[in-house]
Amino acid sequence: MKGQLTDHHCEHRDLVGIGIGPANLGLSALLDPELGLTTRFFERRSRFTWHDGAMLPEAGLQVSPLKDLVTLVDPTSRFSFLNFLAEHGRLYRHLIASRSGTPREEFEQYYRWAAGLMPQLTFGSEITEVRPDGDALVVRGVTGPLARTRNLVLGSGRAPYVPGCVTARGEGVVHSAEIMRRPPDTLGRRVVVIGGGQSGAEIVHWLLGDKDMLPSSLVWSTRRDGFLPLDDSAFSNEWYFPGYVRHFTRLSAERRAELLRRQRMTSDGVSGELLDAIHAQLYRLDALRPGSCAYRLSPGQELLAVDGAPDDGPLSVVTRDMDTDSVRRERADVVILATGYRNRIPAYLGPLRDLIPLDDTGAFRVRPDYAIEFDGPPGCRIFVQGAAGSTHGVADANLSLMAWRNAVIANAVAGRELYRTEQDTTTVAWSREPAPYTPTPQERITHA
Repeated sequence: MKGQLTDHHCEHRDLVGIGIGPANLGLSALLDPELGLTTRFFERRSRFTWHDGAMLPEAGLQVSPLKDLVTLVDPTSRFSFLNFLAEHGRLYRHLIASRSGTPREEFEQYYRWAAGLMPQLTFGSEITEVRPDGDALVVRGVTGPLARTRNLVLGSGRAPYVPGCVTARGEGVVHSAEIMRRPPDTLGRRVVVIGGGQSGAEIVHWLLGDKDMLPSSLVWSTRRDGFLPLDDSAFSNEWYFPGYVRHFTRLSAERRAELLRRQRMTSDGVSGELLDAIHAQLYRLDALRPGSCAYRLSPGQELLAVDGAPDDGPLSVVTRDMDTDSVRRERADVVILATGYRNRIPAYLGPLRDLIPLDDTGAFRVRPDYAIEFDGPPGCRIFVQGAAGSTHGVADANLSLMAWRNAVIANAVAGRELYRTEQDTTTVAWSREPAPYTPTPQERITHA
């Protein structure tokens, strides 16, 4: 069509990002002052949002606010959370208020502020496909080609996970990722919450603490052995250091999988303060409002089925007790799935699928610099955000190392060190290649 750009003549960018969540927003922030690189980031939503469907009242940040877009690699950046507070006249008040934690909603507000300072971000532009063209990759949207690049960064995020055994649909079944967009009617009704992580705990706390949400009965069910706390101890936190990531990438696939299982509670556990608050809520219900909400907390339960539809009567929740092997069928009006998220291969990579080898689990094969194995045009690279847990460790889907990961990607794209990524200190000596042994002078004398 006359006037429409062709694949070969659309704008060329040194780097193109697809998806603007915290990860690609942070990469954009780190590359913003680097005038030698041209970038463009695309997002299908009309504005920046962060877990907006799961932004429960009083939800708090589980990491230090210093683990923002930039601070851990560039503490002088204008895109820091501290600068956001200063620009809004909140520094002194935040110092006092944050003793009880930073609200997650305030961090989303910070992200939106940072996004408003970056003209290289394009919202309301859905990417439909990426395909090779000569020595580059062409990124196309519904209106046609949008950009050419040799460096693509995938930041489309993870998708809410709904177990295959959940066949029921309708208003009575809702995933935690969308609970604030379509809050279920729980007042005086039978509610089952599936999932024992932070999201499940936040939902239970919300239902018990809001008189307009309080169910007549509440079942909180999880496969886990109990309602387990987040492991936020000092030495466990060193798994969230750059040095540990470099160590982890050198291990065998079998060892990495074993470590990920063992380290799970450092990211998937429930904050101790929240567990204490739920315990206190249940005590108050029993002591001060007996009979207002019948509840049962059920660990060690494998979910077998959620079927039925609210239009046809109550939902049916079937679980297996992993200790006794007994099966229980529960009637419910509302089922809330706090079942987490899973990585997926974006549909827009369809034209490249034959050029991207996957591992035995169907995941990307990710190199130490976060570029995936790719048999596309020579010199073209595809980097991933939050999709390298099996190769880079438990911190990959967490905010903790987001700034450092973006510094690694930025350096790889620039072909030089824009940010220091190797000079970090650690208390724990993770295994390294053994240095050649040099005898001491005393040993030389002894064995002479």
